[in-house]
Amino acid sequence: MSSADPPGPRGPADDGTTGLGESKVRARYRTLGGAGLAEYEEKKSRFIGAARPVASEAEALSFLAEVRAEHRSASHNVYAYSAGEGVPAKRFSDDGEPQGTAGVPVLDVIEKGGLEDVAIVVTRYFGGTLLGAAGLIRAYGKAASMAAEAAGVVERSLARELAVLVEYPLLGLVKNEIEKSGYVIRRIQYGVDAELTVQVPHAAAEAFCARVSELTADAALVEPIGNSYITVPATRARDADLKEARQ
Repeated sequence: MSSADPPGPRGPADDGTTGLGESKVRARYRTLGGAGLAEYEEKKSRFIGAARPVASEAEALSFLAEVRAEHRSASHNVYAYSAGEGVPAKRFSDDGEPQGTAGVPVLDVIEKGGLEDVAIVVTRYFGGTLLGAAGLIRAYGKAASMAAEAAGVVERSLARELAVLVEYPLLGLVKNEIEKSGYVIRRIQYGVDAELTVQVPHAAAEAFCARVSELTADAALVEPIGNSYITVPATRARDADLKEARQ
């Protein structure tokens, strides 16, 4: 098996992170919404793409081991992944294919799609016909892209998680304001008062607290809980990047 690391991290000057405490946390990033599987045939060779979001390099390697175990008789199990915050761990492997014809096009799908915390494995069952360097690059890139599209691309934005404690007569007013603003109510707990757990983008948190205070004449209590991510489907325009990678 051959493996290689790409030349250095991307975006050191503007890395899309924000300083929270002593560590840097990504303010926004694109990843996969779940697991994706796709199959493609080229001159009787079967290419099976499997894609999955991963939280660490260890998860990426565990995913690779799963695919290898499932396809022990395959000719090749080519992979690429990018995992981890800050400077992500990036690896790829041609797994016996000619150098640069397999792992690199799979990694290209990840990078051109702007994806992070992602692992893609493309399994090949040789069909008896050589594809040549250009044919291999197209086939591995296409299978990887199809798998990523099957998984679905999402965008995760860092949010402030807030607890809003409000009396029942004011609950409807506060809920309407949250929904009108497009923020996410993660849960509502009903006790002596109602307690809403709300996700609000970091940049809007201060204004949100002020708005709740204004609406309720300071009757509601808003307290920070911590940080979490809001996950939404990526825009169709950006998803076009994945399609370009396999053409």
